Amino acid sequence: MWLPYVELARTFFPNAKIILDKYHFIRQVTWAIENIRKRLQKSMPASLRKYYKRSRKLILTRYRMLKDENKQACDLMLHYSDDLRLAHMMKEWFYDISQLQSYRKQQQEFDDWISNARGCGNKEFKKCAKTFQSWRKEILNAFKYGITNGVTEGFNNKIKVLKRSSYGIRNFNRFRTRILHCTS
Repeated sequence: MWLPYVELARTFFPNAKIILDKYHFIRQVTWAIENIRKRLQKSMPASLRKYYKRSRKLILTRYRMLKDENKQACDLMLHYSDDLRLAHMMKEWFYDISQLQSYRKQQQEFDDWISNARGCGNKEFKKCAKTFQSWRKEILNAFKYGITNGVTEGFNNKIKVLKRSSYGIRNFNRFRTRILHCTS
């Protein structure tokens, strides 16, 4: 989600479809709900503040994936604040949109989500909606084609871990061989 990359791709590959990696635009929704949780935390008494900080995973996990006791704890947290409840609903809705099978339905729901995020009253989700509106075509391409950069990111992570654990390899061919062995 960086405009110079997109401009570079359009310059050298004018007929290519630009697709944003799912991780990058879902992260925007995660950041929005996290910022709302942090903002609410600051206005709470110390005991509640610690509870909300420790319970961050409850808010970020899909509600349907939570166990019953965690659902009750999440409901209690959401009962405390209208902003957090609305943010949680927007997060769940967006995750549902990204899981839909029909591209037309995703397109329609995505546009509805953006308009609701703009009018929800949370500055964090307004910012998210503005970002999504400016990257709309590329996000919809991600929904349509279902291509992600996850495999490449996984290989890069394995190489970084190998570099860290090897404390510097002087022979490039040996390092290359270890990379190939590690990633095969």
